Amino acid sequence: MFKILIVEDDISIHNVIQELLKKQNYITYNAYSGTEAILLLEKEKYDLILLDLMLPGIEGEEIIKKVKDTPIIVLSAKISSNDKVNCLIAGANDYITKPFDSNELLARIEVQLRQNNKSSSIETLKYKDLELLKDNNILLLSHQKINLTKTEYAILKQLLLNKTQIMSKNKLLDLISYDTEDCDENSLKVHISNIRKKIKKVSDENYIESVWGIGFKMSD
Repeated sequence: MFKILIVEDDISIHNVIQELLKKQNYITYNAYSGTEAILLLEKEKYDLILLDLMLPGIEGEEIIKKVKDTPIIVLSAKISSNDKVNCLIAGANDYITKPFDSNELLARIEVQLRQNNKSSSIETLKYKDLELLKDNNILLLSHQKINLTKTEYAILKQLLLNKTQIMSKNKLLDLISYDTEDCDENSLKVHISNIRKKIKKVSDENYIESVWGIGFKMSD
């Protein structure tokens, strides 16, 4: 069963969300301040966080920056596009404004849990002669081992997970921020160049294609 942390200081809203989730057989945990949420996150691993922004103690925006490996859906009365964009760039996975529709909230929760469960269950990612082993920074190319840095591994993982898509630089940076904090747009190009150089030592095939003005994709 999925464990969901509800971070909301309005008791009436908190109770509505909790009852809604319990009816769907989710296990709920409760925090009524940002400080309480941080304490719970240090003790327990959750499958999803429902997060208000205007909280006593530590504000929701700060919590987003601290969480790297758990999906976050923001539930907030802040409706400006800047608030939404800033939260998504900081690491939130979704943003719903209050008042919210219960069915929409449940649907978005299901989407995030499905995506997170799918990615966490992948043991290896394969493409042509490439095989990216899970969580050990190793790439196999024609059965030859290539050692990657943590950032190189995070970049290649996202490209392989989205191998049919063109990944914009901003989207790629957003996705790898869950695994690494040492990458910006300039260093992204350097990391991809280093991946290509390592692959080049084993194969002449170009596996990563640059899409001018947009970003990168796995070559056809």
